Amino acid sequence: MTAPGPAGPPRFRLDRLLAVLLLGLVAFNPPLLRVFGAGDTVLGLPLLYVYIFVVWAVVVLFVALHVERGG
Repeated sequence: MTAPGPAGPPRFRLDRLLAVLLLGLVAFNPPLLRVFGAGDTVLGLPLLYVYIFVVWAVVVLFVALHVERGG
C-alpha cells in the first residue's frame, strides 16, 4: 500500500481529475455550444470561438495546477 501524498489518498486525486474531465465534457456538449454559436462577436471574434478557447484554457489550467501541486 502506498502512503498518501500531500493532497490525500490517490483515489481523491483521481476523483478530482475525473471532475475536470466531466467539466470539459459538459462544457463542450453540442447543445451548450449552440447557445454560444448565435453569431455574436467579442472584439471582432465569433463568440463560439472565444468560448471554446476560454473553456479549453480553463480545463488545461485546472489539470496543470492539479498535476503540478501533486494532486
